[in-house]
Order: sequence, then structure tokens, then C-alpha cells
Amino acid sequence: MPFPPERIVCLTEETVETLYLLGQQDRIVGVSGYAVRPPGVRQQKPRVSAFTSADIPKVMALRPDLVLTFSDLQADIAAALLREGVAVYGFNQRGLAGIFDMIETLGALTRCEEKAQALTRSYRARLDILRAEAPAQGLKVYFEEWDEPMISGIGWVSELIEATGATDCFAHLAREQAAKNRIITPEQVIKAAPDVILASWCGKKVRPERITARPGWHTIPAVANARIHEIKSPIILQPGPAALTDGLDAILAALGRD
Repeated sequence: MPFPPERIVCLTEETVETLYLLGQQDRIVGVSGYAVRPPGVRQQKPRVSAFTSADIPKVMALRPDLVLTFSDLQADIAAALLREGVAVYGFNQRGLAGIFDMIETLGALTRCEEKAQALTRSYRARLDILRAEAPAQGLKVYFEEWDEPMISGIGWVSELIEATGATDCFAHLAREQAAKNRIITPEQVIKAAPDVILASWCGKKVRPERITARPGWHTIPAVANARIHEIKSPIILQPGPAALTDGLDAILAALGRD
């Protein structure tokens, strides 16, 4: 692999957005079909993958120096590319610290370390200010990542909620990497009595009426006070700059509503 790599394929959206923010977009020669940031990126760059599948011949036709993947869910794709002789770097960030590390690693890989460090400093500074102000202090929040079965929020989502001063009702599950380990029951949510429910159903439209119709949920403060808010998946379930900016803004907007 030449260093820095001149031809990079990104199989998840957060590395695409990060490279654009670092001014390294010309190195990108292929992207995930789920990439939406910046707007128009799927028209600018060839689409070569979904999330758990990729068109290996199409990737190879782009002659990549490096392919960027994310999580164990893309392990089979990574293995197939390695067998083809392609260099692969797999990220696995599940919390805010991991997101910052991912950004700075991409900076190192593309020889723009200072710009990457400046970017992470700006994100850290905003979070420090937010934690000091704690505008949502006292609120209990339930974040629903999926509805059937019900899955609570992953690490970085939980950390962003708690950065506002609010309490994530299921923060103790947030470090669980596998979604199956964050499955919860309706009774657990009733017992937790969240003041606000935030939902992002992995790309599927959230249906608040289905949430309010769950047996016994009329007693939950968030339901009784109509404080159920959808946060679009691309800005919160992507462990990268989107979650730290628009995703955090959406959380703050939802928690600030009466």
C-alpha cells in the first residue's frame, strides 16, 4: 500500500464524512450506498456496498490502496478483500473516545494529523461546555434503537444523552457491543419511567402511535406528556461527526421541548 493511500474505499458513512471534513475527499474512490454526508456524495462517488454486503468485483475494479470497514458485521467483507490482496483497516468505535480515535487515525493515514486533532478538539470542547451547563439535568431518557425486539441505545448515543445532564435509563447496557445484549422488555421501560423517549429505528420510520399503544405505557411520563421524538438514523446511529453535531443538536432540541 502506498503511503498515504491515494485510492480509498469507505464501506461505512462515518469515514466518508470524516475524510471530507479533513479535505481528503479526492482520495475516496468508492463509498457505501448508505453514505449521505455530505449531500450528493453518492452521486459524486461510486457506490460499492450496503452495510453487511459489498460488490467485491466492483471494489476491486476501483483499484483501492486501502478499504475502510466498521465492526465485526463487515468481517466477511474484510476477509474477502484481504484474500484479494487489498489492505483493509477495520474500525470498531462504540463510544465517544473511539470516534475521536477514528478521526485522528484517518488524519494520520492521510497525513493531516493537525487538522484531525483540531477537529476532535472542537468536538471535545463543545461536550465539555455542555456537561458543565447540563441543560437537561434531571430528565430521564429512554433511547429506542429498534422496536421489535426493543433495543436500547448504543455507547456513543448514551454518552451524548448524558453529556446534556440527562440520565440514560439503560446506560448500564450501552457498552454492550452486540445489539442482542441490549434487548429490553416493555416492563423494564415502564419501571424506568422515562420523562422523554427518543427513537431511531435504524432507518425505519418511527411510529409514535405504536409506542404509545404498548400495554401499560400510558403510565410512563414520556407517553403521558407526549414527549416522544424521532431522531433520524443517519445523524445519530453513525459513530462519527454526524452524531457529534446534528445528532447532538437533535437530542438537545428534543430534551428542550415542553
